[in-house]
Amino acid sequence: MNWYLQVLKKYAEFNGRARRKEYWMFALFNIIFLIAAMIIDNIAGTTIGVLPYGLFYFVYALAVFIPGLAVGVRRLHDVGKSGWFYLIILIPIVGAIWLLVLFCTDGVVGQNEYGINPKEVATN
Repeated sequence: MNWYLQVLKKYAEFNGRARRKEYWMFALFNIIFLIAAMIIDNIAGTTIGVLPYGLFYFVYALAVFIPGLAVGVRRLHDVGKSGWFYLIILIPIVGAIWLLVLFCTDGVVGQNEYGINPKEVATN
C-alpha cells in the first residue's frame, strides 16, 4: 500500500525513475480499487445501462489517470527510455506487448540520464 501512496504523492511528477516494484504495486492496487468501484456501482445502481461500471468507476479512473501515466513514464526512464516511448502502445498488439516487456525489464544499473537508480537509494 505504501508504494501506491508513494505514486499518489508524486501525482504529476514525470521526472526521475520508478522501480518495477513501485509500478506493479500501483497497478495491483489500482486494479483492486477499480473492481471495488465496479462493485459499489452495482450495489448503488449507478451503472451505465447494462455495463458493469458507472459513476464511481469513472471518477476513480479519472482521478488516477495522471498518476498512472506519470509512474509509467518514470518506469520507462528506469529502463533508459524516453517517456514518449509510452506512445508505442498505439501500435496494435505489438506495441502493448513491447511496453509490457519494458515494464517488466529490470532498470539500468547505476545512474542514467533520468536520475539515480531508485534501488540504490532504497538500500542506502
